[in-house]
Amino acid sequence: MRLRERSIIPGFGLTLGFSLTYLCLLVLIPLSMLFVRTFSMTWADFVHTVTGPRAIASYKLTFGASFAGASINAVFGLLVAWVLVRHRFWGRDLVDAMVDLPFALPTAVAGIALTAVYSSNGWIGRFLEPLGVKVAFTPLGVIVALTFIGLPFVVRTLEPVIEDLDAEVEEAAATLGATRWQTFVKVIFPGLLPALLTGFSLAFARALGEYGSVVFISGNMPMKTEIAPLLIMTKLEEYDYAGATAIAVTLLLVSFALLLFVNLLQWWSRRSRAT
Repeated sequence: MRLRERSIIPGFGLTLGFSLTYLCLLVLIPLSMLFVRTFSMTWADFVHTVTGPRAIASYKLTFGASFAGASINAVFGLLVAWVLVRHRFWGRDLVDAMVDLPFALPTAVAGIALTAVYSSNGWIGRFLEPLGVKVAFTPLGVIVALTFIGLPFVVRTLEPVIEDLDAEVEEAAATLGATRWQTFVKVIFPGLLPALLTGFSLAFARALGEYGSVVFISGNMPMKTEIAPLLIMTKLEEYDYAGATAIAVTLLLVSFALLLFVNLLQWWSRRSRAT
């Protein structure tokens, strides 16, 4: 009878047990408390809270700005990742380090800095104001802040995939007469699409819960520039804990549905490539 080989590292059962315990303590139990607190409300109170005009306006701004910021990062994040991987130039390490600044910089500091730069008398805002473009204290400012904090997610997700791309395939396409655009669309982009969707979904999810960098540049005007996380904080300050958790649960469910859609899109993309 052959003895089962022993592994130096812990086996599947032990690691799975620790993983599930860790996830339950840090993720599942805290999230379940949101639902428990929300269930203390009646259905009528819940509907009235999550479908009120102020809540609907905050949803529109939060999801709209998050989608816009993630879309911008999907385009320019791909460009930044491509440049960092495929090209060597003076100051490359500095540019690469700058990509991680939104990770390291406190969000409140980022919000103050963006407000100072894009206000009417800021370094950039003073030139945009005569053109009729106002950034600070407008929905556009919210998009700028969410784009700022979401860029690293797209860049860092795409970089290893771009590094693994086979340059010989691109050379073969050029040899067969394909233009640069045709090579990118038909050869390069299909291989990058799953990673690009992953980076987009990460940036989108990060933007949904962002508070510190947005609270300064948005102006926090109800029905205009108030995001959903700020509305949650407002209800907490008013000791309306059930109302705060109701809006949080709504954000959680909608964001989960959107992320599930993105994951299904990734699965379809991989399947179509495999076939």
